[in-house]
Amino acid sequence: MTRRTRRSRASHRLAAVTALAVLALSGCSSPGSGSSSGAEGDAVAGTVTVFAAASLEQTFTELGERFEEEHPGTEVAFNFGGSDSLAAGINNGAPADVFAAASAKTMKLVTDEGRTAGRPDTFVRNRLQIATAPGNPHGIRSLKDLTAPGLKVVLCDRTVPCGAAARTALAAGGVGLAPVSYEQDVRSALTKVELKEADAALVYGTDVRAAGDKVEGVHFPESAEAVNDYPIARLADAPNPSAAKAFVELVTSAEGRRVLGEAGFLQP
Repeated sequence: MTRRTRRSRASHRLAAVTALAVLALSGCSSPGSGSSSGAEGDAVAGTVTVFAAASLEQTFTELGERFEEEHPGTEVAFNFGGSDSLAAGINNGAPADVFAAASAKTMKLVTDEGRTAGRPDTFVRNRLQIATAPGNPHGIRSLKDLTAPGLKVVLCDRTVPCGAAARTALAAGGVGLAPVSYEQDVRSALTKVELKEADAALVYGTDVRAAGDKVEGVHFPESAEAVNDYPIARLADAPNPSAAKAFVELVTSAEGRRVLGEAGFLQP
């Protein structure tokens, strides 16, 4: 399952996407690899559909707005969710131009199927924190504290990158944990804490920061053993390859790095 922003309201109306793809592709050469997608000087227009990990929602929404300002007449349609679900959708033929995953392993699901145009670029990294209620009422200071009797802890599903990172960190700390639930993506796990349906969750530090005063973050040393690299790639069957190339260039530019860094993402 995935989450969409308000600006993705039209992103999956297949007829509209197809019509825009025809306009964007007319007069363009076939997409090449890496930064050579489309001919030099191709006009950037129409809708660019971006499938991105849920942890990128805040920063990519901001970058999408900047993209639309820089390229009048364009629209960035986002599909945010668990990277594994997004990869499955792409491999099943969902119309998309760009894929940004929360782990190299998840991106590999797409590259192994020949769905990317060129090699993906790792553009940021992310580390886990323990998210608790404001004030940390249960006094959680370490991973081992998550095993306290009666404490309700949620994790991301094992198949998504934040879940895989959590398992790596727990193993590094020698901590066995039975969560009350596994959530479909990092935002869903954090929401459980925000709504006080859980006492703690293992989520990315960027999501803790984005939540503001709704949660409190606890650093733990084992997170260094589970740092996730985030790759981004233009898709080989992108309906709008010129806009896809331009969006990837924005994300990997100095401006993109600034926006991502201010949100707490780490440089690769």
